[in-house]
Amino acid sequence: MAARISLRDYQRELAERLRGADLGRATSKLGVQAGPDSWLIDLDAASEVIPVPAITPVPLARAWIRGVANIRGNLYSVVDFPAFLGGTPAPSTEHSRLLLIGERFRTGSALLVDRSLGLRNPAQLRQLSDGGAHKPWVKAGYSDQDGKVWKELDIPRLIQHPDFLDVAS
Repeated sequence: MAARISLRDYQRELAERLRGADLGRATSKLGVQAGPDSWLIDLDAASEVIPVPAITPVPLARAWIRGVANIRGNLYSVVDFPAFLGGTPAPSTEHSRLLLIGERFRTGSALLVDRSLGLRNPAQLRQLSDGGAHKPWVKAGYSDQDGKVWKELDIPRLIQHPDFLDVAS
């Protein structure tokens, strides 16, 4: 039987791995699932990945704006990333996560994703010839050894794109 690990220990271990990746393995990227898609995100673009806290709805906002969340005294606008992409809204499950966009971007935004998939090394993936760039915030496309497609998210382009900034319904 597999040993159980507490959520606190898991978060501490993930934070240590993320710090280690920043120090020595700069090629690693965070993998997340948003709807049917798997995404890779630069570690320096995300400040944290956390379980989903209580979210307060915001009236007169687009359907993909889930609302706002108070995270340690700071308000974050919560973007349902699969819904923003035109898919089915992210389900509220024990696996759902909020990816807090790095503080250096000064957006106060978080992406709601279906689950965190851990660290991935793009050097172990095959880059797709079309680059997978069907949207301006997609840097590249990759395929892993099992044929699974990964899209690399360009956070700076995403948060500056007019579609992302137009939150009023």
